[in-house]
Amino acid sequence: MRVALVDSGGANLGSVRYALRRLGVEAEVSADADVIRAADRVILPGVSTAATVMRRLHELGLVDTLRSLRQPLLGVCVGMQLLFEHSEEDDTPCLGLLPGRVAKLRSAHGIRIPHMGWNRLEPMRAGALVDGIAVGAQAYFVHSYAAPVGADCVLACEHGGRFAAVVQRGHVAGAQFHPERSGATGARLLRNFLGSGIA
Repeated sequence: MRVALVDSGGANLGSVRYALRRLGVEAEVSADADVIRAADRVILPGVSTAATVMRRLHELGLVDTLRSLRQPLLGVCVGMQLLFEHSEEDDTPCLGLLPGRVAKLRSAHGIRIPHMGWNRLEPMRAGALVDGIAVGAQAYFVHSYAAPVGADCVLACEHGGRFAAVVQRGHVAGAQFHPERSGATGARLLRNFLGSGIA
């Protein structure tokens, strides 16, 4: 299986690649549109701001490539946020593969922003992407912005309000948490995606 990791400049590229290697898959880190289009699965990681990653994707000429993919695509962290139409972070137009706008998490008494650490996942609907992830499973998050809980939300989470932790619409999916740092839960999600848990 050919898996392309989009070289979006994120600091988590190496750790995502290593997580895939633990599952027996050697992913290719690439900013080459031809390599990405030829892959069986594409992962868009991101640890930065929405504006920074979108700017890099524009500079690399990859925006239209990602928008036109027909094979399964998984966005991770900021990569998931970029799947939506717009991010409140730096007022950034995104890829528009999923409807909705990403907004800053709400601060409240006892709620720290950024949201950093382990948190419980809440099932919203069944799906092959999250098959085998137990009710009450936890995952590791590091973020200040999040997507809304809408029709495409598969798993939700609570931190100053509910937000989408995993989304899927057709061949497009995303995880707000870091699967590469989320132990068995993250490994299961990646294994399902490679399986693939989405069409």
